[in-house]
Amino acid sequence: MTAKISYDDVEVGTELPAQTFPVSRAALVRYAGASGDFNPIHWNEKFAKEVGLPDVIAHGMFTMASAIRVVTDWAGDPGAVTEYGVRFTRPVVVPNDEAGAVIEVGAKVAAKLSEEDRTVRVDLVATSGGQKVLGMSRAVVRLA
Repeated sequence: MTAKISYDDVEVGTELPAQTFPVSRAALVRYAGASGDFNPIHWNEKFAKEVGLPDVIAHGMFTMASAIRVVTDWAGDPGAVTEYGVRFTRPVVVPNDEAGAVIEVGAKVAAKLSEEDRTVRVDLVATSGGQKVLGMSRAVVRLA
């Protein structure tokens, strides 16, 4: 672990730099190939609508992975994240157009957990289309 941020330099309430992540249908197809999740709700508009969805939706794990990038980029090392969990609250709907969808992620240090372990809890907020898509999104990060 080589976190770039020092535990001593972080306070509760410290905001991490917010980021936005574009999501296209092509990205979902690439993710399906990488993950092995070829469920047609992630690439077939007709099928997605037949099962009651408004359109194709992003994989939940794609959304989750996009959100944690705010934390890993801030910490400087993905290995600094020792725990991460979310609740999926709404799907990220990805229309078949040039714009696709956007996942907007903000985060802040919610608690300093252990001075000995140099860990903090970071709470994340992820939205798409103005709606929260992840709930209870929290990561434990071991800092330098």
